[in-house]
Amino acid sequence: MAAGVVLPGGRVAAHDRTPTPPGADAETLWRTLLAVVGKVTAEAGDPPLAGVGVGCGGPMTWPAAEVSPLNIPGWRGFPLRDRLRDRYPGLPVRVHNDAVCVAIGEHWRGAGRGHRDVLGMVVSTGVGGGLILDGRLVDGASGNAGHIGHVVVDPDGPPCACGGRGCLEAIARGPGLVAWAQGEGWRPGRSATGADLADDARRGDPVAAAAMRRAGHALGVAIASATHLCDLEVAAVGGGLSQAGPLLFDPLEEALRTHARMHFARQVAVVPATLGQAAGLVGAAALVHEAGAYWNAD
Repeated sequence: MAAGVVLPGGRVAAHDRTPTPPGADAETLWRTLLAVVGKVTAEAGDPPLAGVGVGCGGPMTWPAAEVSPLNIPGWRGFPLRDRLRDRYPGLPVRVHNDAVCVAIGEHWRGAGRGHRDVLGMVVSTGVGGGLILDGRLVDGASGNAGHIGHVVVDPDGPPCACGGRGCLEAIARGPGLVAWAQGEGWRPGRSATGADLADDARRGDPVAAAAMRRAGHALGVAIASATHLCDLEVAAVGGGLSQAGPLLFDPLEEALRTHARMHFARQVAVVPATLGQAAGLVGAAALVHEAGAYWNAD
């Protein structure tokens, strides 16, 4: 859990994070959240707040924000927005998907700044995204527009947790890549992460390098499809796996240029996200500070 005080121009004046307590019930999680929020507001001098913006893992009902994040089992149908409204009466409280907030942050103050048509992506434990078209966030019917992780890039590919097959997330997410590489003989039977995989790929391990090419290819195919559909200027790719650099981005570019054949689609630039771990906080704050562009529900 992370919290920050973000100024109207997007600068993070104070921030902190704390581990999500494993196995905690709903009220313990709530108290943990309030504690980290209280710490950063005190550090910033308890400034008058313009509102509360939140990025939370899904799924959730939107915009009511009863949240059931997959990686926080203690919150199932937790009324996060209503509880925050009770805690901060009179202030706007706006909650969106965490990957959407990363995309917003990168568009407002990061790699997509100055562009009107941007896809922001997070490639980490999962693959998520958000979509800004004509300078405004696109929510979709249920708040899930831009969820590029479930674009199908290989109909005969591995099963996905969503119940489908061959989704981008099933192929390119960190744990999925690790499992594939271990099945090919890399560090069999050992505990390993996507960062370990990237490190070994840098050292020349052929299976680790093949895993990174596998992820990059899938990402390139998905971005090509999204670009043909949405006429994008920029795709900003963040998250832990994006730190692999050319190991990921070189095969991504190769696949993108192979599949993005229409003239307009060849203009898209794929760039690393620039805000790092602050992107979600900055994007959540933009739900308040720049509501005209990024909040369409009130």
